[in-house]
Amino acid sequence: MTYIADRIPHTRRRRSLITTLLRSFEVARQRRALRRLDAEALDDIGISRAEALRESRRPAWDAPDHWHC
Repeated sequence: MTYIADRIPHTRRRRSLITTLLRSFEVARQRRALRRLDAEALDDIGISRAEALRESRRPAWDAPDHWHC
């Protein structure tokens, strides 16, 4: 029996894993930056301190699909 994964070159599957990891690191970086924003910056983007802290505590892999380009 042949599976779809068997037809994808191994390097392409590896690249997908690397891309996924890089995206997770980027989401984590963005959430750390969000946590460091001051009250004026949070007001500029329209979120409260509580919302920023709640978002910054989420794990890196917990990001909406539309965040990934």
